[in-house]
Amino acid sequence: MTGPADTRPREVRRITLDAAGLPLSALLGEPPGGPARAVVVAVHGGGMNAGYFDCRAHPQQSLLTLGASLGYTVLAVDRPGYRHSAAGLPEGQELAEQAVSLRAALRDFTARHDTGAGLFLLAHSYGGKVALTAAADDPGVPNLLGLDISGCGHLYAVEPHELPTDPHDGGRLRRSWGPLRLYPSGTFRESGTIVEPVPALERAELARWPQLFRTTAPRVRVPVRLTFAEHEAWWRHDEEALTDLAAHFTAAPRVSVDRQPAAGHNISLGWAARSYHLRALAFLEDCLTAHETTLTPRAARPRPSAAVS
Repeated sequence: MTGPADTRPREVRRITLDAAGLPLSALLGEPPGGPARAVVVAVHGGGMNAGYFDCRAHPQQSLLTLGASLGYTVLAVDRPGYRHSAAGLPEGQELAEQAVSLRAALRDFTARHDTGAGLFLLAHSYGGKVALTAAADDPGVPNLLGLDISGCGHLYAVEPHELPTDPHDGGRLRRSWGPLRLYPSGTFRESGTIVEPVPALERAELARWPQLFRTTAPRVRVPVRLTFAEHEAWWRHDEEALTDLAAHFTAAPRVSVDRQPAAGHNISLGWAARSYHLRALAFLEDCLTAHETTLTPRAARPRPSAAVS
């Protein structure tokens, strides 16, 4: 007799991806005891690395362990200019270049790993800009199921001179975190290994995003979900702004805009991390259902049966 299946996720491990000659480091969490249902590709924001999605200040914060326990492979990529690629790209890359590098890295990953039904991009802040650009370009991300983006809108809630172009700006820290009560006590100790300088090319391009968004969003052809924290301070998220935001995704089969209560901009580092991750993975479940129904031939209409008296 065999024992119960092991549902514990494997240990998160570091790997290196080949982005057309550019080595990108990444964190990988894989499901136990079987192939992945799909791959969640996590793309971090500015001033953070991939560890943003694997913070262990609280046992339930990590997206990598949660996703793996639910049958998904979770791949958190260090964007160009962060961690392993930082020495070779001291200035980082511009947004369009990062999208090209991300797609190349994912082609390398899919060539060497089982990806189940496909890839699902889950991105935060500046990573959301990269994910949207990568999804909109042609050819886009291979076997893309959908996009889930937090902390990234299309209209800034700050003036251009208030954007985080200065890496030592204390105002940037306040807007990125919000009230400290929203985070487990060990978060800021753990964040020492997560926080990194924002590369210069990334900072220089921040003000262009509202214009770039208007040409990017209409070219996204997969379901999109956007989440704004209750205490989001970088982006406008009033009803008028969110209605306008969603209206730009004219080619997406589904657009959902959600709010995450009791959270600051850095949702995945706070007490709300598990709630947000579960909502994002529920959206992935919807994307998988839509994917399966498009692959499955429509069932034949049943013939009416004779009445039995």
